Amino acid sequence: MAPNENSFSPSFCDQDRYLDPFRAQMEALWRHTQAVADRLTGGGTLALDRFAAAHEYYGLHATPEGWVIREWAPMATAIYLVGDFNDWHASDACALKRMNDQGDWELQLPLDTLQHGQHYKFRMHWADGAGDRIPAYARRVVQDPASLVFSAQVWAPDKPYQWQHPVPPKPEFFSIYECHVGMAQEDPKVGTYEEFRSRTLPRIKAAGYNTIQIMAIQEHPYYGSFGYHVSSFFAPSSRFGTPEELMALIDAAHGMGLYVIIDLVHSHAVANEVEGLSRFDGSPYQYFHDGPLGHHPAWGSRCFDYGKPQVLHFLLSNCRYWIDAFQVDGFRFDGITSMLYTHRGLGTAFATYQDYFNGDLDADAVAYLTLANKLIHEVKPDAITVAEDVSGLPGLAAPLDQGGCGFDFRLGMGLPDAWFELIRKQKDEDWSMAHLFRFLTDRRKEEKTVSYVESHDQAIVGDKTLAFELMDAEMYGQMNKATQNLIVDRGVALHKMIRLITAVTANGGYLNFMGNEFGHPEWIDFPREGNGWSYHYARRQWSLRDNPDLRYHALAAFDAGMLTCLHTPPPLHQQAPRMITAHDGDKVLAFARDPYIFVFNFHPDQSFTDYGIPAAPGSWEIVLDSDETTFGGFGRIAPGQRIAAQPIAVTPETTVSMIHLYLPSRTALVLRRATATSDTSKRA
Repeated sequence: MAPNENSFSPSFCDQDRYLDPFRAQMEALWRHTQAVADRLTGGGTLALDRFAAAHEYYGLHATPEGWVIREWAPMATAIYLVGDFNDWHASDACALKRMNDQGDWELQLPLDTLQHGQHYKFRMHWADGAGDRIPAYARRVVQDPASLVFSAQVWAPDKPYQWQHPVPPKPEFFSIYECHVGMAQEDPKVGTYEEFRSRTLPRIKAAGYNTIQIMAIQEHPYYGSFGYHVSSFFAPSSRFGTPEELMALIDAAHGMGLYVIIDLVHSHAVANEVEGLSRFDGSPYQYFHDGPLGHHPAWGSRCFDYGKPQVLHFLLSNCRYWIDAFQVDGFRFDGITSMLYTHRGLGTAFATYQDYFNGDLDADAVAYLTLANKLIHEVKPDAITVAEDVSGLPGLAAPLDQGGCGFDFRLGMGLPDAWFELIRKQKDEDWSMAHLFRFLTDRRKEEKTVSYVESHDQAIVGDKTLAFELMDAEMYGQMNKATQNLIVDRGVALHKMIRLITAVTANGGYLNFMGNEFGHPEWIDFPREGNGWSYHYARRQWSLRDNPDLRYHALAAFDAGMLTCLHTPPPLHQQAPRMITAHDGDKVLAFARDPYIFVFNFHPDQSFTDYGIPAAPGSWEIVLDSDETTFGGFGRIAPGQRIAAQPIAVTPETTVSMIHLYLPSRTALVLRRATATSDTSKRA
C-alpha cells in the first residue's frame, strides 16, 4: 500500500481528468482504509497475515492435550457441544465457557471424546430463545441423505494430504475456464471432485486453457444456488467429496500446469439460520448489518457489516485459509457491486461519476476489499484476484501503491451485455465496425480486465448462451457437418468470430464457461421442484464435443486454435490493440497487436479479393483461419499461405506497405509477421 502519509493522493486518478472533482473523496477512502488497517493491526505492531489467522484459533482443533473448540458468539448466554458422540444431549461436561467480554467461548475435551467422522453442532442459547447452529469455522459440513439435515463433521484423517506438485509459473496471459464440479459430468447426477480430476481436468488441459476458476466450492445448503448462498465459509462443499479429494484435484491441476482460482463469496451469506450465520448467536446483527441494510432485497440473503473488526477477522482469515489449506492461486470475488454500495447496485445505471460518489458508497467495504488484496498478495505474491463488479468503480483494479483497491483484474461484465444487445437488436449486416472496436477496447487506463462473451450467467435457464441465441432450435437437429442449414452456418461462423475478437482484444485475461467453447446446446437448470428435481440440464454433454461428425467438435477445435494464438509469445496484453481499418460498408475490421494483425469480415454474403490492409514490411503468415474445414468452415482459403507486404504509392511522395488478402464472408484471419527463422523454414 502507499506510504502512510496524510497527504497521500491516489495516483491512479492522474490518468483520468474526470476524477478531479472527486479527488477529495478518493483520498478520504484511502485514509479510511489506513485507519481500518491500523485498528486491526495495532498501528502495524501485528502483521496483517497474523491478524488474518482466526481459523487457527476458532473452530475445532486437535492438540496434544486434547480437543479444543472456540467460537465468537457475543449475545449467547450458553453454548453446548452436541453430536452423535453424546447422543445430541446438552450436558455440563460439553458446555463451552465464556472467556471474555468480546464474546469468545471455549471448550476443551480429552482426545478420546471425539473421533474422525463424528457429527456435531452447537446448541446455542440466547436471552429469549435457543437453537442448534453449525460452528462458524467448521471445516467439514455434511448433509444426512435421509433427513437432509446438515451438521459439522469431525475431520481428522490419520494422514494429512501430501502435496505432489509445485504451483506452476504465473501465466503471462490468463485463459480462464470457469467450471462447476457438480455439473461437469455427462451423467445426470452430482459430479465429484474425483471425477472432475480424472475426467474433466484432462479436457481443460487439452483444450488449451491455463487457469481454472472453480465455482461453488464454499459449502452451500441449496445446490441450485450455484454456490452463491454460502452457509459455511471454511468448509469445501461435501456434496462433491472430501477435502482431501479437493486437494488432489488442485494438486493434479498444478501438475498439468494449470492455475487454480475459486469463487469467493464475501458479498453476502445465506439467510438460513440452522445451516448458516444468520442469527447465529440469537442476534440478527452479529455478522451482518442490523435492520434493512442487513438483508439483500433481491437475493434474499444477509449482508455483512464490514465495519466490524470481528467480521473483517472472519473474512480476511477466510481469504488466507483457502490459500493455506488448499493452495489455491487466487480468487474471483463475487458480487462486489452489492458490497460497494448501500443500495446494492439496484436501480442505478452508473452513467456518470456522480453515481459512484453520491453518498451510497460503503467506505468499510472498500477498506475490506483493499485489505483483502493486500493480504492475499502478501501471503502469496503470485496470486491473482478478479473483481466481479458491474458498476465500474474507479480504482477498484488499480494497484495498491497507486491508492487503488489492488485487484489484479476487473471482470469485463459490460462485454456480454454489449454483445447480446447487439445480436438481439441489430442485424449483423447493420453492425458498426467502429462501435464494435470501441466497446471491446473501452476500459480504464489503470486497469487490466478479463474479457468474455458469456459466463455461467448467460447459460442459466431463462437466458441464452451465444450459440443458442444465434441458432436456437436449429441446434437440436442441424449440427451434423453433412447437413447444410443457413441459420447454423451463420451461427457457427459468428460464434467463432465473436469469441475470437473478444479474446484477442483482451488486456490481461479471457474467460469461458465450461462447454460454451463448443456451443453447448442447452441451458443450465439445477434440480428443483419446478423441473421435477431433474439433473438433465445440470450436466455437460461432452459426447457432442467428442463426435467428429458434429459442428460442436469443430467449434471446440477452433477454440483450441484460438488459445494457441493467445498463448504464443509475446503476450498480447503488453500493448493495446491499434486500429487499422473499420469499414462499415464492407463490414471489415482490422487491428494490430504486434506481431499480429487481426482481420474480420463480418459481411453476411460479400467476400473480397485482394483486400488491402496496411501492414509493416516483410512477410505475413496466416496462423488462424476461422473458415478452415476443421473448424466447421468452408475452406475457402488455401492453408499455409505467406503474404508479402508490398509498397503502394499513395501520393508521389508517400508509399504505404500493404498486404492483400482474400476475405471470405463471415471469416476471421490472424496473421503473424514472419521471422527470419520461419521464412527459412518455409523455403526449406
